[in-house]
Amino acid sequence: MIKKNLTLIVITSFVFICIQILAQEKYPENFNIRTGVNISHWLSQSMKRGEERAKYITEADFDSIASAGFDHVRIPIDEVQLWDSSGNKHKDAFDLLHNAIKWASKNNLRVIVDLHIIRSFYFNASSNPLWTNEAEQQKLIKMWMQLSDELHQYPDSMVAYEILNEPTAKDPEDWNKVLNKVLKAIREKETERVVVIGSNMWQHADTFPELRFPKDDKNLILSFHFYTPMALTHHTAPWTKTGEYKGPVNYPGWIVDTANYKGLSEKTIKAMRDGANGYFIKDTLLMLMEPAIKVAKENNLPLYCGEFGVYPKIPEDIALRWYKDVCEIFNEHNIAYCHWGYKGDFPVVKKNGSLNRKLISVLTAKY
Repeated sequence: MIKKNLTLIVITSFVFICIQILAQEKYPENFNIRTGVNISHWLSQSMKRGEERAKYITEADFDSIASAGFDHVRIPIDEVQLWDSSGNKHKDAFDLLHNAIKWASKNNLRVIVDLHIIRSFYFNASSNPLWTNEAEQQKLIKMWMQLSDELHQYPDSMVAYEILNEPTAKDPEDWNKVLNKVLKAIREKETERVVVIGSNMWQHADTFPELRFPKDDKNLILSFHFYTPMALTHHTAPWTKTGEYKGPVNYPGWIVDTANYKGLSEKTIKAMRDGANGYFIKDTLLMLMEPAIKVAKENNLPLYCGEFGVYPKIPEDIALRWYKDVCEIFNEHNIAYCHWGYKGDFPVVKKNGSLNRKLISVLTAKY
């Protein structure tokens, strides 16, 4: 009996190992990421073209990103950079995208290709035809079919797709319909490709309960963005509703003393009261992320913060305290994250070209 049991155990173990080997051949290696940076203002939100664009991000930047301890990059791309108004590809822009992926591969960096802005949708526009115009939705699908044609050559374990950045549909079902149309088209061509999908209204965590996606698709990553509180993370940023405020800020605790509202316009004071300002500590930040954490856990899917950061106009020690709390939450809850950005308005690269080591040490720390 003992010999029979031992024989059964050996056979069972052998079969299990064979199944695992076959599974490894059939399914791609997991798209494992933990901490990265956005390659912003290069193929997106930039007027740079030609040699100026080509020189802005080079192989040396990817070497630097990897040596700093990051394991992936998110590359925002805009329709106007990769396609002309007739839908023809700009070969030079696609060449840069391919170069970036190859440079990332040489440095063992994973890549998320993020369709950031398209002609029918911009996250800060007051009106976007994408939500109601079927032709524009089919155009979005066509863009992703062309991107798939270009990028399917790269391993599923190395490159992921992000359907659209920061959707802002007034009706969340409009976004759900669009994302599922695009996802279905991608799945007809690439069944195992990891696809990143974000929630409605700038990918805020609190809109996660409204997000709809196929429950049987396990090659998804759910993504939210986190810039809360705005009075701190976007202090004096001219494009925000609170940019008028130039006084002191603090963290943790009350971000802005309401006594400092004196002299501000009613519009700015309203923006402060509507959520930009308040009392914030680490527990507050976690509470705000919890809707996203809950949905990811319920669906057994990985959670990702694709953007977060602090506009560098506040004292460094205050910014680093916020960064430390946020990154601790990410690590404690197994949330991968990607800083906005590498160069540009929220940089990890200083004006002299050197890396901000204090910030990077927080972003890459394992708590």
